[in-house]
Amino acid sequence: MVTKPVRQIPDTSRRSERSRRAIYDAALALVGEVGYPKTTIEGIAARAGVGKQTIYRWWGSKADVLLEAFLDLSAQAAREAGQEPYAIPDTGDLAADIKAVLRATVDQLKDPRFEAPSRALAAEGVVNEQVGREFMTQLMEPALQLYVDRLRAAQEAGQVRPEIDPRIALEFFVSPLAQRWLQYTGPISYDYTDTLVDYALYGLAPR
Repeated sequence: MVTKPVRQIPDTSRRSERSRRAIYDAALALVGEVGYPKTTIEGIAARAGVGKQTIYRWWGSKADVLLEAFLDLSAQAAREAGQEPYAIPDTGDLAADIKAVLRATVDQLKDPRFEAPSRALAAEGVVNEQVGREFMTQLMEPALQLYVDRLRAAQEAGQVRPEIDPRIALEFFVSPLAQRWLQYTGPISYDYTDTLVDYALYGLAPR
């Protein structure tokens, strides 16, 4: 078994905030315009108006730059929405809480700031295992854990069967939305995600 070395977290306190922002903006813009494979450290540096050695001093690869930029963008969106620290609300109504967070996800997926870089990174993750794993670990896993936590709270409240595996259950909400968005199989909307929640929680059989 090959053990992957622990990734060192860069010391962001040593960075120029202005340069860091310029690099984030450049990376996200480029990956949206030309795609992940054609995005380069040199291109990011030129667009940001910094030397490429500045980028290499702070990040190990373009994947590191893009993932950190995307995480920062997500954090900005959460702050703008007053959702930091972010968690799925627990109002006691599981359906309403999941519907609310999925509606927020629809808004984010339709936001031009997110859509192009999200699609580029997701597409690259399909063919590039390293990028896919980094994308999953740093971006997707923290978001999925929020669903796990909310579903476990619902189990404790007797709203969900105790034998249900939250890691599998959350896929009823997340996976159909992701597939529809990525493959353009249909529009994404509040009505669509609300229906996903109703089908998942109440099933398809007659009641």
